[in-house]
Amino acid sequence: MFRSRFFCTLFLVLFLAVLSHANSELKLSDFRFNIGAGIRNQTPVVAIGGIGYKNAILRVQGMGFHNGPSDFWCGVRGSLLWTFFMNSPINLDAGIGGGYEYAEAPNDTHKAINKANKMMAVLPYNFKEIADISIELWVHIYGLYTQISVPAQKFKEHDSKKLLWGAGYIFEF
Repeated sequence: MFRSRFFCTLFLVLFLAVLSHANSELKLSDFRFNIGAGIRNQTPVVAIGGIGYKNAILRVQGMGFHNGPSDFWCGVRGSLLWTFFMNSPINLDAGIGGGYEYAEAPNDTHKAINKANKMMAVLPYNFKEIADISIELWVHIYGLYTQISVPAQKFKEHDSKKLLWGAGYIFEF
């Protein structure tokens, strides 16, 4: 709990530091906002929102789904990014991000083993979990994006991928 609050505070402080060192006065035209949806390899569907000032942007993505015991997933991820080639239809965002993703899925084979042994020998579900700080690269082409996150530090890991990715559509205004 402390770590998640610490990293959220760190992202906010870094974002505000970028804003405070701007060369000109804050103008509404210098702000940009994102909204979108996508998929990720650990979390099936995510909603995305972002707020940026000039080339710096803070994005948050996440969602969850619950369909009964041992059948759910959830994930949340935040990214602090710097945009390159901002006025071009193809641009890059690079920076750091952090997140937590968790999923459980029923496993009928494990349930059958437990039933045959008349005791809980194995967990009746499969699960994946990762909590990490990552180096991120986003590539945008006319609103479509791909995201690659390379975990630099993993805090929790169980059956997680070494490379995290995402894809989807972001509308910027």
